[in-house]
Amino acid sequence: MTVTDIEKLEALFSDIVQWRRYLHTYPELSFHEVETPVFIAEKLETLGLDVKRNVGGRGVVAYLRGENPGPTIALRADFDALPIEEENDVSYKSQNPGVMHACGHDGHTAALLGVASVLAEKNPEINGTIVFLFQHAEEQPPGGAREMINDNCLDGVDAVFGAHVASDIPLGQVNVTSGPIMAAVDAFTIHVQGTGGHGARPHHTKDAVVAGTQLVTELQQIVARRVDPMDTAVVTVGVFQAGTAFNVIADSAHIEGTVRTFNQETREQIEEELRSIVKGVETSTHVNCTVDYLNGYPPLVNHEQETGMLGEVVEEALGEEALISRPAHLGGEDFAFYLQERPGVFFHVGARTNDESTHYPHHHPRFNFDEEGLLNIGKLFLGIVEKYNRDGDSESSFPKFP
Repeated sequence: MTVTDIEKLEALFSDIVQWRRYLHTYPELSFHEVETPVFIAEKLETLGLDVKRNVGGRGVVAYLRGENPGPTIALRADFDALPIEEENDVSYKSQNPGVMHACGHDGHTAALLGVASVLAEKNPEINGTIVFLFQHAEEQPPGGAREMINDNCLDGVDAVFGAHVASDIPLGQVNVTSGPIMAAVDAFTIHVQGTGGHGARPHHTKDAVVAGTQLVTELQQIVARRVDPMDTAVVTVGVFQAGTAFNVIADSAHIEGTVRTFNQETREQIEEELRSIVKGVETSTHVNCTVDYLNGYPPLVNHEQETGMLGEVVEEALGEEALISRPAHLGGEDFAFYLQERPGVFFHVGARTNDESTHYPHHHPRFNFDEEGLLNIGKLFLGIVEKYNRDGDSESSFPKFP
């Protein structure tokens, strides 16, 4: 990354902030993004890039083909929002009721648009090709990444990189960790169908509340008593809905939850155990249950060589003190699908300051971050491109993928 690149990016900072705030004002839910991809594509087309719309459904992919041979590097940003009513009192507060950018995807997109703007002016100096992946539906399994991959967004790509702004990391620090860093994400829904009736005559009913609560209790025993305690797993029930009145025995109950794992065998074991528990409760309480189990994102595993390279980029761009490495956690991210196909790294860029408005966790109705963090995302993306330009000025330096 050259000084000129940094200066150009910094000169674009007001535009990056403006783009981020526009996207924040008009958020769109996963798989329902309509105006957002149009906004992104139009910005990219004004840069003279080769732009493909509707990739994998709603994704946008742009290509910057350099005049010299070299590797093909993909940079990814996501752009979907969450079903959350925003509580922030800001000028760019969401204008779409019940929808909010509460995870920073608006910032990811704005930062990558800034990077594309800088690199578009460097076409004669680019070795190889830069692919800009703007992805829909990260927040909703099965996610947009797999759809875009199936639509060939990684064709010819040698390495892929993604960044996530982080409100739990101080501004100026970057978490870069090799190996498994985020968990597999599965989701389940259980519908319990019993027979309702009068609260004073339980013997004439098949109580869905009793059956449902028994299910919730037994599901907690999967990790506590059936998974190796040296392994990492979580089973969480987030939704339990049943009943209409204090003296009415409910005829149905609705349960939803998530499973988080790193080990594939444990992942499969938990699904088997859950289905077994459901059958047991059906037998013991005389209700009927249906299970909808979604295998969502796989574990996110960063590749060692690319992680080491990115660590060098962080130190060069932001200083040695900027580079940190945190333990893996059980959050999920469908960037994992890209890393199953190509080597690369997913990293977290700090955007927390002393301002309390930057302290709220992701997916909170008051989530926000210091927008200077977007400059750091941009600097690191530019540094990655420069690293490949500098160290890999011929295609033979890199393994090629179809």
